[in-house]
Amino acid sequence: MTFPEKFADLFAPETKSFLCLATVNDKGTPQLSPVWFDVEGDYILVNTAEGRVKARNMQANDKVALVIQDPKNPYRYVGMQGKVVSVTNEGADDHINMLSMRYNGAPWQFGEGQKRLIFKIQPTSFAGNG
Repeated sequence: MTFPEKFADLFAPETKSFLCLATVNDKGTPQLSPVWFDVEGDYILVNTAEGRVKARNMQANDKVALVIQDPKNPYRYVGMQGKVVSVTNEGADDHINMLSMRYNGAPWQFGEGQKRLIFKIQPTSFAGNG
């Protein structure tokens, strides 16, 4: 499924939009996290540390919801339903460094023993405003 053309700018790296990621824990309670993200073809890539709540939730339940809000107009957004299609630690350190340079202009500061993961998410539906 390709990204809607009218929201293409929200997926562009230069926009520096944040993505709000919704996961579900083992008790069925939703959990939300604003995250940096990247795009690879028709997929969304989210990088997080191993053991974080969102990582545990996505490893246990592949269904997610996502919202990208326009940083210039908070009433314009694109929402998505999706599923995690893969998770890897291969290239995850380089990926978080690239995201940190994009969003912060500085390399990522790794915590002691921190292991990074990249979650590849396939959007299955889109809805939006604007």
